Amino acid sequence: MNRKDREVCGADITDILDRCDTLRIGLINGKGVYVVPVSFGTEVKDNVLTIYFHCAKYGLKIDCSNAHSEVGFEADIFYKTEPVGMSITARYESVIGSGTIVEASEEEKIHGLNKILEHYHYHDFPIENCKSLPRTAVYKIIVSEITGKRNLPQN
Repeated sequence: MNRKDREVCGADITDILDRCDTLRIGLINGKGVYVVPVSFGTEVKDNVLTIYFHCAKYGLKIDCSNAHSEVGFEADIFYKTEPVGMSITARYESVIGSGTIVEASEEEKIHGLNKILEHYHYHDFPIENCKSLPRTAVYKIIVSEITGKRNLPQN
């Protein structure tokens, strides 16, 4: 990282991720890279960060995931741009990482969906009653690398 003064580490990275609304996943397809925004939820267990997302049981995300299990991801909170001295800077917080994408087992599916619901503050939503549940797949990214960066005004 070029700007070590903006580096974020440890629990601050997961804190940023918890406040992000959208995760962008970079998947490899036959033509290059396919980047797609997804709703997501997270879990840290035994010091391993897992990111859950849902999708239809077929489509380009699934095709890419089945062909290449390595993925990259990014999430950010953009606040504003502002003049600073003789330049302009962006105020933001962001995370970037990579990992392995795996389809969640049927047993993990409800758990993963509940993590997504928790992320968006729907803690008590009865996911088991959802009509689209049979048509929904849940995937997880087992994170192997993650970095964080922020540029906020100094107090």
